[in-house]
Amino acid sequence: MSYRSHDDELETSTDRWMVWGAAFMGLLIVLFAFILLLESSSRADAREAHGDELEALGAEVYATHCTACHGAAGEGGIGPALNSQQFLTSADDSQIRALVTVGIPGSQMSAYSIDYGGPLTAEDIAGVASFIRSWEEEAPDNPDWRACCG
Repeated sequence: MSYRSHDDELETSTDRWMVWGAAFMGLLIVLFAFILLLESSSRADAREAHGDELEALGAEVYATHCTACHGAAGEGGIGPALNSQQFLTSADDSQIRALVTVGIPGSQMSAYSIDYGGPLTAEDIAGVASFIRSWEEEAPDNPDWRACCG
């Protein structure tokens, strides 16, 4: 066996492995793209399910802790109406969570977060915000949403 034929065999063998490696890498790229498509829809489904669960939790927490002042449907009473276009378009979710978390000093709205001596966890508060936000699409026009306590 000559030195030259040994190099040809080595080069042929290396080329064969490179072709198989490239084919395998191509297969992995296609497989990962397919998995990414499946995973993104899975994540979207999980986010939607979590949102539904959060809203259901929020409905329970709202019924227990909020209806006495804000009404069963957020129409207001002792506290302002939360189910109004004006409130829901002016307050984002982080503001609603902050209002429930720390309350409003100088008003009857006390802090509801466990961190401030209240009964609610961060998950409970996020649920309440999600539940209140669910009214936005059908919220009535109520420019006097603060009328109860302004």
